[in-house]
Amino acid sequence: MLAINAKYVHSSLAVWVLSASVKKYAKIPHDVKIVEATINQSNEDILSLVLKHNPTVVAISTYIWNAKKLPEIIDSLQKMLPEVCIIMGGPEASFNANYWLANGADHVLEGEGEYSLPLILDNISCPEDDCAEALDKLPEIQSPVDPYTDEYFETLAGRLAYIETSRGCPFTCAFCLSAGSNVRFFPIEPVKTKLKKLSLSGTHTIKLVDRTFNCNAKRAYELFEYIIGLKTTCCFHFEVAADLFDEQTLLLLSSATSGRIQLEAGLQSFFEPALNATTRKTSLEKAEQNIHTLMKNGNIHLHVDLIAGLPYENLQEFKNSFHRAFALKAHTLQLGFLKLLHGSALRKQANSLGIVYSDVPPYEIKHSPWLSVDDLQILKHVENALQHTYNKARFLSVLDYVLTVSAFEPFELFYSIGRTIPNHGVDLADYASSLFDYFTTLPNVDEKRLSDYMVYDWLSMVKGKNMPEKLKNADSRRSQVAEIAEKKLGRKLRRDEVYVLSSGEGIFADSESRDPVTGLYAVEISR
Repeated sequence: MLAINAKYVHSSLAVWVLSASVKKYAKIPHDVKIVEATINQSNEDILSLVLKHNPTVVAISTYIWNAKKLPEIIDSLQKMLPEVCIIMGGPEASFNANYWLANGADHVLEGEGEYSLPLILDNISCPEDDCAEALDKLPEIQSPVDPYTDEYFETLAGRLAYIETSRGCPFTCAFCLSAGSNVRFFPIEPVKTKLKKLSLSGTHTIKLVDRTFNCNAKRAYELFEYIIGLKTTCCFHFEVAADLFDEQTLLLLSSATSGRIQLEAGLQSFFEPALNATTRKTSLEKAEQNIHTLMKNGNIHLHVDLIAGLPYENLQEFKNSFHRAFALKAHTLQLGFLKLLHGSALRKQANSLGIVYSDVPPYEIKHSPWLSVDDLQILKHVENALQHTYNKARFLSVLDYVLTVSAFEPFELFYSIGRTIPNHGVDLADYASSLFDYFTTLPNVDEKRLSDYMVYDWLSMVKGKNMPEKLKNADSRRSQVAEIAEKKLGRKLRRDEVYVLSSGEGIFADSESRDPVTGLYAVEISR
């Protein structure tokens, strides 16, 4: 089985669940080997990982992030192993079967593969015998088999781990592949056992892939309570609907150890016609209220999402959504672009709506009656700057200062940064220098105060290492500040962990105190 992940830090849940399912449900034995690669590896490297097992069947887990790479890999596999059988599954294959059958696949599995893959393998192994049943009467998966074997943990090696505790989604968002499917909640006690097993595996982050984890409030509460009570340093990541939290659950979440829980709340838009057009049901006021409550506690990392390109939302309306989302002060504001996925309702409506999108994965919007090519380029600049600053917890006090004193609103500031300052392949210190130079040209920005904020942020981000030359100072009082700081912390500090602000105040980073929610180092001002 072949999984090609987006990054090395990611792991694949699907191939391990399917491997365990083959062992449980197949009627004859199959020797299953798992290969996990990444899209950043060359095709040659990926092929060598597969070919060393001399497979007769290669089953591939197919998603938008790896689909573009697969036709060449399949073609090479079939040239090197002429008798090999290619089976494809996953959402990018299930909803686009004809394409893959025309591009080298021998079989494409639609939907859930826990039963169908074992049956296909049995049929391939003994096509003329009665060792496999018909494939059109497969039962629904009520609880997937446990994929968390010793081999899984050995391969995981501390990377991000995934777990599924329910399947399906009760909502009908037109851009989503899970829209309107029946939700099946897997038995909760085995789920707890798996969560505990993962929490002891050495991984740092466990991501629950449930589409809307808190759609069942009582069950969500029970699992939140269990996870909060675990003795572990793991962080657990959930995709949630912010408007569905009740007061009891919010109170429980406020008791979680800092950094134990991350929440990803997809808002998508604050423009009601766009939400209505995509049949997305959200109480925006309730979502805002709950997000403010979650942020106030300071113990949970909160990620909110917007999608640019939804029907009827033009550039001005998107700016309004952006400013309303930014005002929530979540730790991450993800600006994504509409993707017209195979199998989604919105893809089927795209032509009638006049939405033009790329014909290659990830099928991103090119333009629409509401967003022009130029509009989307503006949004790309905003997204780029947002990703390199705010969303990485970089230059936060600098951004806050500039927004406070200049005439810029957040959207305009990030657009101006994105279109003015290149960051691709640019060293962080050089990027900081460019930001500093640009900000000094803005109205009402005081260079000395800006420098102080930049020094503060640099200490909190990287403990002062490799600070840009223009921010450094040779103030003789640094040794005095260091003496005070070392006495307070009870240990020696590096020279670059201590600075003197333009006001004459000392400032230092505590490299042994890092916020588990933001990832920033503690910074103190010595008066």
